[in-house]
Amino acid sequence: MPTPSQQNRQTLLIYWQHLRRYRLLLSVAFTGIILSTIADLILPQFYKELVDDLTSVPHNQLHILLNVLILIGAIKICSTVFYRIGHFTQNFFIARVMSDLLNTCFRYLHGHSYGFFNNAFTGSLVRKATRYSRSFEDIIDQVLWQIIPSSILLVSVIIILGHKSWLLGFGVLGWALVYICINVWFVRYKLKFDVVRVASDTAVSGHLADTLTNHLNLKLFSGMQSETGRFEDLTDNLFTNQRRVWDMDAISQGLQSLFMIVLEVGALAIALHLWQQGNFSAGDFILLQTYILAISFHLWGVGRYLHTIYEELADAREMTEILQTHHEIRDSSDATDLVVTKGGIHFDKMTFSYTSQQTIFQDFNLTIQPGERVALVGSSGSGKSTLMKLLLRFMDITSGKITLAGQEISQITQQSLRDYVALVPQEPSLFHRSIIENIRYAKPEASDEEVIAAAKSAHCHDFIRQFPEGYDTLVGERGVKLSGGERQRIAIARAILKDAPILVLDEATSSLDSHSEQLIQDALKNLMQGKTTIVIAHRLSTIMQMDTIYVLSHGKIIEHGSHEKLLEMKDGAYRKLWSIQAGGFIEE
Repeated sequence: MPTPSQQNRQTLLIYWQHLRRYRLLLSVAFTGIILSTIADLILPQFYKELVDDLTSVPHNQLHILLNVLILIGAIKICSTVFYRIGHFTQNFFIARVMSDLLNTCFRYLHGHSYGFFNNAFTGSLVRKATRYSRSFEDIIDQVLWQIIPSSILLVSVIIILGHKSWLLGFGVLGWALVYICINVWFVRYKLKFDVVRVASDTAVSGHLADTLTNHLNLKLFSGMQSETGRFEDLTDNLFTNQRRVWDMDAISQGLQSLFMIVLEVGALAIALHLWQQGNFSAGDFILLQTYILAISFHLWGVGRYLHTIYEELADAREMTEILQTHHEIRDSSDATDLVVTKGGIHFDKMTFSYTSQQTIFQDFNLTIQPGERVALVGSSGSGKSTLMKLLLRFMDITSGKITLAGQEISQITQQSLRDYVALVPQEPSLFHRSIIENIRYAKPEASDEEVIAAAKSAHCHDFIRQFPEGYDTLVGERGVKLSGGERQRIAIARAILKDAPILVLDEATSSLDSHSEQLIQDALKNLMQGKTTIVIAHRLSTIMQMDTIYVLSHGKIIEHGSHEKLLEMKDGAYRKLWSIQAGGFIEE
């Protein structure tokens, strides 16, 4: 497990990998900030000269003072111009890097496996990704506009004051070293509490997203009170951690105030000593006070700057961990694209386990011929849906192999594998987009006519036309504006449009009424023509016409054959399942 420091370095490395694409713009911004800071450093010298001239130049020599004022104005204009050059340049590349980081998070998150998303809250993942780009923004802002100018200012002031008096120079230097070391120590000490606060914040976001997704369950099962109690516990924990961090900030600011008082009083005491010796003029007092105020202004926030940087690194740490977590399912380095017209499938001595104590398949064998229509039946937990996830390579098998058209799926690209498989899941999820966009998702280049033809084949054209906006109707998040049967028919239309050589139907008619199911059965018969088809079903009436039916139990095939052949087995598992669903009308 990486230490916090290692994680921080990794976060900064990822940020730099994205930032270095814009090195030229970064250099321009950096130069603008440096020149603006130098201009601000020069100004007090002219204020000093102006004050000294006021005490020594006769009234009839006003032009000397005016010349100084003109120089002050010119320097201020230069400082503003340099500052704005840096600011506008920064605006472009920071916004660009933030977009690049979000794109990286998007691609990498979606590259994770099916199991990864089963173990993560969607809301938390969204928050981690958006917080990642925001963390970069805050860190680069602190570095460019706070750390760099403050460092240049402090070093320059020490040199200038040291040239005036070694006592002043070394006094400010010693003060600065103690001040910065204490702030760095304090921020690093507080980092562990920031990490706890971030974890608390993520837990609150995850629970909120989970309950919003399951808002109907809260109402159906009267869970509002218990969920509110759990949420209040999480927010109370967040409150405790947040308050602790803020209290520590308050203590830090109190200590910084004392340090600033020591700096100002101590520097002025030294200045008075120099004045007494005749080595300090009134202008020098103005110069010193201006620099002291500048140091106070810039270094007052050094603890805050460092705190912000470490806090943002803590915020980014969770996303960095995800970006550093290798994808469980990856294409091999020599993976090739699958090219197949008919999809024969072979599971050869396949073993698969979710955990070391939960083996689903052990030396499992199954061959499906090209163009064959097969059904998988069995009780829940028998492995039917898991088999399809393994075929689509949502998970990798433990041993053995799965071949498609003679090619082992671990040696072909995941995208090409899934391009040749059309899946209609038991609970189809739709994008919060229009109906036509959801159907066309299977074939982006499809024309409106092709989409409508697929919708007609799936018997959803009629109900789509009843919506005021027709095919442009937005379906809501995950398709919640449609009924379960309507969502399933949209999913079937999507599969029809994809027209892949391998068709997988995972309880594809489970949400349909009897009339709709009959219509869909007709559509599916046409869809299955010439395709290798795998149907997973609990409703056995939907698989009577399959070429072969496989009965699974605990990851093993215990029976197989046609519908009629399986019914002839008097004590067969399939016959018992059929007897239950048919109401017990089979003669014993």
